[in-house]
Amino acid sequence: MESSVVENIVIVGAGIAGLATSLALHRLGVRSLVLEYSDSLRVTGFALTTWTNAWKALDALGVGDILRHQHLQLQHGDGEVRCVRRQLMIEALGKELPSGTIRFSSKVVAIQESGLFKILHLADGTTIKTKVLIGCDGINSVVAKWLGFKEASFTGRYVIRGDIKLTNNHGLQPNFMHFFGKGFRSGVLPCDETTVYWFFTWTPTTEEKELVNNPGKMKRLVLEKCEKMPSHMRCFIEKTEAEDILTSPLRYRNLWELVSGNISKGNVCVVGDAYHPMAPDLGQGGCCSLEDGIVLGRYLAQAFCKKSETEEQYKKIEACLRKYAEERRWRNIDISVTSYVLGLLLQGDLKFLAHVRDKVLPHFLAGLLLK
Repeated sequence: MESSVVENIVIVGAGIAGLATSLALHRLGVRSLVLEYSDSLRVTGFALTTWTNAWKALDALGVGDILRHQHLQLQHGDGEVRCVRRQLMIEALGKELPSGTIRFSSKVVAIQESGLFKILHLADGTTIKTKVLIGCDGINSVVAKWLGFKEASFTGRYVIRGDIKLTNNHGLQPNFMHFFGKGFRSGVLPCDETTVYWFFTWTPTTEEKELVNNPGKMKRLVLEKCEKMPSHMRCFIEKTEAEDILTSPLRYRNLWELVSGNISKGNVCVVGDAYHPMAPDLGQGGCCSLEDGIVLGRYLAQAFCKKSETEEQYKKIEACLRKYAEERRWRNIDISVTSYVLGLLLQGDLKFLAHVRDKVLPHFLAGLLLK
């Protein structure tokens, strides 16, 4: 079957990973097409902790200062840390792309081999032939499945996220306020002068699992478990509307798949959550996605810097994707495994775990995250 549309590079998914990859390529003079299944940019998740490594990537993409001016810098030791509203990050990345780069309402349902090309079949019947296929389509990635990755594993834990925008100043200091209890962890972070983001992670009982789709009941659960939280912090949870509360299971890619899985194969690769879904305990999911996009863009642009015959260019593309995979594999293994273990430690109740959490981890994480 011949496709009616032929593209050099197709990126599946217009989240942080997809937009960052497309923008990295654009900055280097290479056009890409981003396919997004929804009818507009998706901004679920409310906010994300953005560390120094992410700011280096955002600066390379040319949007760092835009986001700095919209968010408070948190007092968190060395380095630059801010709680960035996901919507503003997505919009900042998207606005820098040329018109027509993102094609909405474009859901990929199948991937077909066609010589040195891939043919994408969309839900609306459209087919697109591409020289390069990049999967940035999240935790349920069609592209990752095509590469042989299994469904992401469940950590056994859930996260409840909330977001509230006040009409006046919230009065909080620019700090990451962390709270621990029996089997749970919670945090409250200011994004700007009027917006506050909060989260709550825990391992639910069987009865609690049945309530995860009820935001109102999840809000009451958080308030009950965080009864010792200072009242001026609890008030932000109390005032959060049900439609601004989201509960989701925490998933991760197991170590063996990270070590041996096909991050790239021929002219196909994966980026971001499609490659390394991880628990949010390090606040590095979005940060690593930005890193991935920068590294992939720099390598892949080399395959399009000058015209080549189709077979020669395919070999260049394959080599560039392989270099990307080699560079990103162990960096993401370090972050993913540390995040998983940290999640267990932070919710532990034993004195030993508390000692590791409070005395050892801060020094270790400083070296890992401030690169």
